[in-house]
Amino acid sequence: MSDTKTFLITGVSTGLGRALARAALAAGHRVVGTVRTPADARAFEELAGDAHARILDVTDHDAVGSVVDGTERDLGPVDVLVANAGYGHDGLFEESSMDDLRRQFEVNVYGTVAVIKAVLPHMRKRRSGHIIAVTSMGGLITMPGLSFYHGSKFAVEGILETLGKEVADFGIRVTAVEPGSFRTDWAGRSMIRAPRVIADYDELFEPLRARRVHGSGRQPGDPDKAAAAVLRIVAADQPPTHLLLGTDALRLVQAGREAFERDMLAWAELSASTDFDDVSRHRLEADPARLSCPQAWQEP
Repeated sequence: MSDTKTFLITGVSTGLGRALARAALAAGHRVVGTVRTPADARAFEELAGDAHARILDVTDHDAVGSVVDGTERDLGPVDVLVANAGYGHDGLFEESSMDDLRRQFEVNVYGTVAVIKAVLPHMRKRRSGHIIAVTSMGGLITMPGLSFYHGSKFAVEGILETLGKEVADFGIRVTAVEPGSFRTDWAGRSMIRAPRVIADYDELFEPLRARRVHGSGRQPGDPDKAAAAVLRIVAADQPPTHLLLGTDALRLVQAGREAFERDMLAWAELSASTDFDDVSRHRLEADPARLSCPQAWQEP
């Protein structure tokens, strides 16, 4: 049986999407990559290997369906979907508009979901496939000035983890890939920055924004190594539900989880006090290990 797969990757013009497309092509896979302009389409199809460009705005949900159905019809089954297209909104909560929030979610959440929903029926019928979405360590931890971005990535994380439980019996695997800071355009020309208007936040936010601006192009993460890591999980018999990329992601997410656990344990008695007296509070007191039980959602 051939190990060659057909990948559908959104957002292959730059960054992690481009690096993953190059790596998949070099490994002999077929790659259908979505781009936004004819010039980007030509550049992508000039790459060595079995590269097929499709012009697509992921917020155009009808077009998403057409691209996916056309790919399945003309090029064969999509074995691996990588929902990568997205961008970052940099701005304090109070300084960012409702339109900013709407645009962030239209691309990062609705666009991602639209692509997954278009591919999923095909994979379900075949009882096979791997759905990967590039979220962020910012879908698991937060930093000041990125509230709308974090909100979008937290949303995708919840959707993906739930989806994985719903489709596991169909032979479909779902993975959230959570990069840390990688040397891409995310914090550079791809980022949308809200104007500064409230001086009260200057002391907190100005150094953070300056660090993001000046750190662009100097991030520790190597996109080519990230691409190689993603190809490893595609080849795995049991790919992970979550894949952090980068030592900064490992460090910051671990610190965030430890902080959450401290709060949870410190206030566990108050949390348990809200049940009726004859139910789960007594079960929890009898078995504190239930706090960390990963199958708790399945139990009565």
